[in-house]
Amino acid sequence: MVCSATLRTRRRNSGKMQVPRSASGTTKVHGARTGLLRRHALRHDHLPQHPGPPESAGGGDGAGVPAAERGALAAEGGVHPDIRMLGCSVLAPRCEDNTLMRPCRSTCESVRKGCAHAFEGIDMAWPYFLDCDRFFVSDEEGCYDPLAALRERQEVALASFSPEEPSTIIQFTYHSNAQMFNILKKTAAKCSHISRTYSIGRSVEGKDLLVIEFSNNPGQHDLLEPEIKLVGNMHGNEVLGRQLLIYLTQYLCSEYLLGNERIQTLINTTRIHILPSMNPDGYELAAAEVEDISDPENQEGHVYNGWTSGRANAQNIDLNRNFPDLTSIAYSRRRNKRYRSDHIPIPDSYWFSKVAPETFAVMKWVRSIPFVQSASLHGGELVVSYPFDFSKHPHEEKMFSPTPDEQVFKQLARTYADAHATMADNNTERCGASFVRKGGIINGAQWYSFAGGMSDFNYLHTNCFEITVELGCDKFPAEEELYTEWKRNKESLLSFMESVHRGLKGIVKDENGNGIKGASISIRGIRHDVRTAEDGDYWRLLNSGVHIITASAPGYTKVMKKVYLPAQMQKAGRVDFVLRKAVLEPDQEEFAPMDTYDRFDPYNQFERYSLSELGENGEERQEKPWWWAYFSQSGNAPTWLLRNF
Repeated sequence: MVCSATLRTRRRNSGKMQVPRSASGTTKVHGARTGLLRRHALRHDHLPQHPGPPESAGGGDGAGVPAAERGALAAEGGVHPDIRMLGCSVLAPRCEDNTLMRPCRSTCESVRKGCAHAFEGIDMAWPYFLDCDRFFVSDEEGCYDPLAALRERQEVALASFSPEEPSTIIQFTYHSNAQMFNILKKTAAKCSHISRTYSIGRSVEGKDLLVIEFSNNPGQHDLLEPEIKLVGNMHGNEVLGRQLLIYLTQYLCSEYLLGNERIQTLINTTRIHILPSMNPDGYELAAAEVEDISDPENQEGHVYNGWTSGRANAQNIDLNRNFPDLTSIAYSRRRNKRYRSDHIPIPDSYWFSKVAPETFAVMKWVRSIPFVQSASLHGGELVVSYPFDFSKHPHEEKMFSPTPDEQVFKQLARTYADAHATMADNNTERCGASFVRKGGIINGAQWYSFAGGMSDFNYLHTNCFEITVELGCDKFPAEEELYTEWKRNKESLLSFMESVHRGLKGIVKDENGNGIKGASISIRGIRHDVRTAEDGDYWRLLNSGVHIITASAPGYTKVMKKVYLPAQMQKAGRVDFVLRKAVLEPDQEEFAPMDTYDRFDPYNQFERYSLSELGENGEERQEKPWWWAYFSQSGNAPTWLLRNF
């Protein structure tokens, strides 16, 4: 009700854009409107003052109670007008005919119910000074509705808008880390039946690497349902991808609820994981520089010329150079007859280098979930690049260095670029690099070579095929350009997610019908296998054509099948295997790498990144919400604000 972020009201003076999308897909552009939830930027001048402890309430007279101005934070860091009015009604009850009129309990309970999702989204308790039983009275006792006048003004405002079909509203503004966390949690609460949030770890400065998941069964891997991930803001100063992913989460949730069949089909058949910011520390540094040069006295307006400010994490580590260099290992072993370029173990020597907590978190993440494909969103160019990113010749900076799945990667890159408004157009003005006749895609090493990249790691260590999307020349575009960029990239993002339903899928079982974990799925002519997940299911991205596919597992006989994939298939073909128990002869053994795949952080040097903070007595401390540091900075920790304290 009153806390719905989809209600539309009057135009704000800020000029920020807020765009409704109808269920039919028509885009309607409106000026940003102050919805019933005020959308203050979470800056120091907008933060509520430190609230006092409950002991200072002084009974029912409100002495020492912070007005609702200092009350609960709503959806994006602002104070809800209804909560503000309720607080005022407690502090200053109405007098009629020399009789004290107290606010109605039914009004308080209605607001509390309507705002429950906002408080749950930020893990905050309902304000003690708005205790519906203590400070409000029943209708029988004689009360008044403190929100009546506010409702009348809202009805007048809404009456000025012509009726229209339900729509999705997205506010195309930048979001601080705190606002981003809150939007993700609020979105998950709004669509709790199809989404959830979870953290894969923390940054150097302790910020959560928060992921939102969309699925018809959130939190669980469903048999034969492919998993896909989208990662943004790996370089902290490349922020457009971060914003697009925040908008995408809101779009997916809202359109699903509005009955958009395309979105419902996508979410009901795919498990989608979105990490908007892999480098929240770097983002803060880049955003601070933008704020400095966006001062009202700056006549040049929005300018961001710091190509390196905020790129690295808080340890000054470039995260896209910090992953294990498995590409060099693949090159060194590629002449071995039995060698396959997949599931290469992380060498022990890697753990003696400086591993960023963000890198560590992502490596654990991709090892724990059977991702099929992925996109990492960057900025600085307008092109999609794909592995390998490291040149096959160490002294060649721009050498075409394809993977065994060159054709599949090209198709993935084409899927994104062709759906983009301008990326695939050879006449599009680029940012300095020459991509003539490339159609908006390029092999990474042919563009420029570097080792330790995330895309190469995904391909060589897991089943996941990852592309790198460079979204444009401006790494930190002006706010008024965000809506235009969303229009350019929305179809590309949706088409890319839908493309995971391509190639082959199936289940590998034993003779008793039990799924075989870790079985290898091989394609003749492609020296790169994928492995089955926990329950024996697999997904193998392939282009159309005739393929010879083999399923094998230690201790079982191999089974080979010939399949034909038509060019216009709309979903993956289903090919199952049943393997019989067998004793492998020595000459049948596959190439065994020197290291084992399961060795991860073998010396426990980085496991501290995953450990929970412990209290004085060794007990695990409850993780505090993002707003806790602000409210506890004076030294008096207001534990009454915590929902689960």
